[in-house]
Amino acid sequence: MADNTSSTPTPTPAPVWGNPTPAGLVALAAACFGFFALLTGQVGANAMPLLGAWLIGGALIQTVVALVDLKGGNQVGGSTFLYFTGFFMLASGIEQFVKYSAITEGAPLDGRIDGWFWLAITIVVWLWLPAFYAKGVTLLALIVTVIGVAAPFLVCADLNILFAPATSKAIAGWALLVAGVGGIYLGAAQIVNGAFGKKVYPVL
Repeated sequence: MADNTSSTPTPTPAPVWGNPTPAGLVALAAACFGFFALLTGQVGANAMPLLGAWLIGGALIQTVVALVDLKGGNQVGGSTFLYFTGFFMLASGIEQFVKYSAITEGAPLDGRIDGWFWLAITIVVWLWLPAFYAKGVTLLALIVTVIGVAAPFLVCADLNILFAPATSKAIAGWALLVAGVGGIYLGAAQIVNGAFGKKVYPVL
């Protein structure tokens, strides 16, 4: 009797990647805490190179997160992490070294250029914000909203408009701290709830 069994091997399913978003939230939170410390005067200008190193490290994390999110079809999250890693993390990290060098060498820098870049980012954050509320009010949407509050005050600080720079920096710093705390909690909830397969940490 003929063997009708197919000789074609069954394809091995591709390995499923885990969700890297919690790592991206940790990097975001660390950056927010660092910016809070610098903007509110908790640390001095001599901490800028160290902040820069941490931001560049965070940029590496968020680059991976962005690429994995985009590969998985997460357009909103992936694209947001991608521009965050480029501007909020990497560019800001490099700037800390440049600005500190200018301070120590007494070289002039026109920091107002940063205000124009932050203005573009502010507009992007607010225009993209409805996408984060597409599934209702979530903690992630609230975190992005708080970052959207901080961003225009960074514009004001760099362009020296509307408020005294110290006031603008303080408001932006505290808003970033709130966003950082939210990022820590959301990342922890995703990790712990995923490990137990149930809601251990309540989250929106």
